[in-house]
Amino acid sequence: MQYKNPLGEKQVGELLAQFAIPSIIAMLVSSLYNIVDQFFIGRSIGELGNAATNIAFPLSISCVAVALLFGIGGSSAFNIAEGEGKGKIAPYYMGNAAVVMMLGGIVLTLITELFTGGLLNFFGSPAKVLPYALTYTKVVGFGFPFLIIATGGGHLVRADGRPKMTMIINMTGALLNVVLDALFVFVFQWGMAGAALATVIGQVVSGCMAIYFLIHAKSVTITLDHFKIQSRYVGRIVSLGMAPCTNQLAMMVLQIVMNKSLKYYGSMSVYGDSIPIACAGIITKVNQVFFAFIIGISQGLQPIVSFNYGARNYKRVKEAVLLASKIGFGLSVVAFCLFHFAPRQIIAIFGEGSKEYYDFAVNYFKIFLFFTFLNFLQPIVSNLFTAIGKPKVGMFLSLTRQILYLLPLMLILPVFMGIHGIMYSGAVADALAGVTTIVMLIRELSRDEYKASDNS
Repeated sequence: MQYKNPLGEKQVGELLAQFAIPSIIAMLVSSLYNIVDQFFIGRSIGELGNAATNIAFPLSISCVAVALLFGIGGSSAFNIAEGEGKGKIAPYYMGNAAVVMMLGGIVLTLITELFTGGLLNFFGSPAKVLPYALTYTKVVGFGFPFLIIATGGGHLVRADGRPKMTMIINMTGALLNVVLDALFVFVFQWGMAGAALATVIGQVVSGCMAIYFLIHAKSVTITLDHFKIQSRYVGRIVSLGMAPCTNQLAMMVLQIVMNKSLKYYGSMSVYGDSIPIACAGIITKVNQVFFAFIIGISQGLQPIVSFNYGARNYKRVKEAVLLASKIGFGLSVVAFCLFHFAPRQIIAIFGEGSKEYYDFAVNYFKIFLFFTFLNFLQPIVSNLFTAIGKPKVGMFLSLTRQILYLLPLMLILPVFMGIHGIMYSGAVADALAGVTTIVMLIRELSRDEYKASDNS
């Protein structure tokens, strides 16, 4: 009997649940890496420790950028090739992506270890925060190759039709991180170095698991030849993964500018230069927990739309995108309610602070994240364009919030409003990005092939 790929046969809702739920769990567990460190450091060291992890955060973002460039790019190329019936070349995308991810991680580790102090100062570290940031970064940098292969490799494993394995990869490392964090920080009293070491060990275990599952692929046979780097495959991978990578790079630039701005304008306010950095870092990572749901949905959407677009089944593409958007909107409304009605309770989880500490955190939650209920749009729609082989549009949408809107607003509004201008810049940028994304989605779904599929 002729084999029929379930991506083109099963109910879209069933497929989205099959791929998105493990992805959501994997993303939630992955977000524990940062949240757990923040919790234990905040409880044991306090405000300066929390600020230090935020100063080092751009380096973690750079790792995710590399992972998504080759992970999402490789998985999209793999699934599109399968959908087009080009099964012989599909494994080359998987093998090439894995090798280049590991090489990228090694390069980032070398840069971090050689230029730690200069990087952290460039990222906006206040003088009293720098010793904590140096200790943390020197250790955590050694885990970068494994963080990249675990994150990006998980996308390749999911594209191979094993989303549960991706979930297991991330869950194993993150749970190990939780246990070791408690042991190293609370029991052994190793402070920042202990939290970083726990993170690295979890990443090494996850990375090794990802490598094992990639070598033992389910839908294709992987040989050594598939791991030989070839420019035509890497070029295709990069073109498809550029949008999510660019989004992460934009986040990294934004994080650096934000840290510098919070330090500068904070020093001229009642909050000082470290409270805003500490609070913003915590809230960013709390927001990542919400985004774990949204990104998990967008990742679960990727193999469905990639395969069906390659097979010219546009009706299923449209059905999947609209279903993912409806679920994303519901989750975003829940996040909005939590951020606006329980901000003090959330920030208190990560240690005690002064009145100014709580005041800044509450205001930041309520103002900066005011349009949280629109934030599901950009990840889902930009990933849609990447998954259907339109990376330039996906890249544009990835850049709208961070670079096109938020970065200029963050530089302009504080000049007139002080540190509160940073908070309002987030709300305005989210609104503008939401409107832009809606327009682009409507334009795509209004194309003739989608209209024809509705009538078929």
